[in-house]
Amino acid sequence: MKSAVTTVVISADLAGRFPTISDLESVKGSFDRASARLEAAEKLAAYIEKYTEDALNEVYKEGAIYDQANKDKCARDIHHYLRLINYCLVTGGTGPLDEWGIAGMREVIRAQLLPTAAYIEAFTYIRDKIQIPRDMGEQAATEFKALLDYLINALA
Repeated sequence: MKSAVTTVVISADLAGRFPTISDLESVKGSFDRASARLEAAEKLAAYIEKYTEDALNEVYKEGAIYDQANKDKCARDIHHYLRLINYCLVTGGTGPLDEWGIAGMREVIRAQLLPTAAYIEAFTYIRDKIQIPRDMGEQAATEFKALLDYLINALA
């Protein structure tokens, strides 16, 4: 699984060198943000059902342009992506999203003729509705929002 540490080690290994000071500072930065990431992971785990439901209700509200028949599949996928983001928060890297979410799920969404725009809307809604400090601390929210942005950009 790709994490901040494995990314640095693999990159240095592929270049046939030891990790540089810059590489090690990158890993240290990841460790320094670990408590914020773990706070975000804990809060996400506690609120994952609420975040999924709220985003789904926003995307499929009355007058929405998306087919209501896809609502259950969209709920399943939003929940799945949020779990992957939770794993990313714990590992400190984007590996879970890259390996299990972005490449594979993107193809599933397209094969099932689900609108990618609905997912982008849902994750944008979640990102924009996080309240500090009610939902989580500022640094934790920054870590969570960065992964939501990463996913939104990958799906776009």
